[in-house]
Amino acid sequence: MFFLIIFVFILLVLYVIKEMKRPQNFPPGPMWLPFIGNLHELKKLSKFLGGQHHALQELAHKYNTNVLGLKLGSEYIVTVFTYPLIREVLTSEEYQGRPDNFFLRLRCMGKRNGITCTDGEMWSNQRNFVNRHLRNLGFGKKQMEEMIREEVVEVLNILYTDGGDINVDKFLAPSVLNVIWALITGERISRDDSQLKELLDLFNRRSKAFDMTGGTLSLYPWLRYILPEWSGYNLIQRVNANMKNFFMKTIYEHQQSWKEGKNDDLIYRYISEMRANNNDDEDFIEEQLVMICLDLFIGGAQTTSGTLNFAFLLMIMYPDIQKKVQNEIDENFEKGSIIDYSERHKVPYVEAVLMEIMRFRHVIPVSGPRRVMQETTLDGYTIPKDTTVLISLYSVHNSPEYWNNPEIFEPERFLDEKGCLITNERLLPFGLGKRRCLAEVLAKTCIFMFFVEILRKYTVCLAPGSEPLTEKYIPGIILSPTRYQARFVARTTNI
Repeated sequence: MFFLIIFVFILLVLYVIKEMKRPQNFPPGPMWLPFIGNLHELKKLSKFLGGQHHALQELAHKYNTNVLGLKLGSEYIVTVFTYPLIREVLTSEEYQGRPDNFFLRLRCMGKRNGITCTDGEMWSNQRNFVNRHLRNLGFGKKQMEEMIREEVVEVLNILYTDGGDINVDKFLAPSVLNVIWALITGERISRDDSQLKELLDLFNRRSKAFDMTGGTLSLYPWLRYILPEWSGYNLIQRVNANMKNFFMKTIYEHQQSWKEGKNDDLIYRYISEMRANNNDDEDFIEEQLVMICLDLFIGGAQTTSGTLNFAFLLMIMYPDIQKKVQNEIDENFEKGSIIDYSERHKVPYVEAVLMEIMRFRHVIPVSGPRRVMQETTLDGYTIPKDTTVLISLYSVHNSPEYWNNPEIFEPERFLDEKGCLITNERLLPFGLGKRRCLAEVLAKTCIFMFFVEILRKYTVCLAPGSEPLTEKYIPGIILSPTRYQARFVARTTNI
């Protein structure tokens, strides 16, 4: 028995040594502990500094590196900070994978389906199919603009008839989501739909409960058995169940009404593809269709409405800038005229404001996660195969070495001496490369049209009796402002 105990003890010591050993030439970072790695340190620092993006940047500064190496649980995590290295990661083939871990599988209802969380041939097939058919349905064209305009008109009508003090995020999110829903299903959802309200609430809670690494649940899946509520497991399960029921109802209705050549929306087109393959192609099955709907639903609606939420908050905080925006709109568009997205060149200051909003308060400060498909090197360091790579867009957008006074909200940084717009490759709200945001054109068009049309007719200010505004935000997978109530006051010359 004594020798058995000694043997077990030696094995345990060897295991601990192995767990604590850094891979050869791995990027710099703090020493990690067995079993938990750097999890405790990162969570503590994230809470203290107000977000995981701040914690990662602080550790990079502490270890004087542009490539930070950590271990969370049993996973190697590398975070990249500077623009040249981030560009390399975003555009290189070896970084195009997605992690195959518990959290991402849970997010995909147990399997690696859809577009966002997959890689390889299946990802390529699904993305190409969706991209091609969305374009055929009007994505990025006049048809999509008309859909957005309908939602803008509804919002303006509500402001005109009801007015009152408004929570901007909850007010705009259904409208943005409806554009995506119309492309997917060919119909709109009533903003009074109780299930829609519940889904949007669950999405918001989900985005605050986890970070880009998946949080503690991703590292210790067994927590779902003993702490299902605290770990966020029950929350994800509720989101999954609600979303599946929501989508399956519409998919079933489409299956019942489908006929040869009926390709009015994305679901009909997907069903046509499924039936053409007689369900022999596992890339085109019902489970995949559900996840594609979920990917488009989450990816398009939350980030776009979140950006607009920050946009109107900043207009309240900087009324002089809001006034300049309104003056430029008034000078370049006749009262009552229809504004097309293609006319944005007429209002360079407005575009500069929107670009500065996406730099100053980008809703996804840490993007990814990427999985390294094969061992590679980055900035002279060795990145082992299957390492998870995170991309600190916050660091690129707030680099004092590149941006002059990045902590200041200054739209003029995107204008030249003549007031013409300057495009800047270091502004990366939609990423780069093959995994560049699929809904980029939709997001840009929505943000521009909602922002311009609302400020054309209303001045936004803080609702009386509200708490004083702050530039602080709520951290999570997606950043959001601390809740505020806005009042939209009609501009009598433009309403």
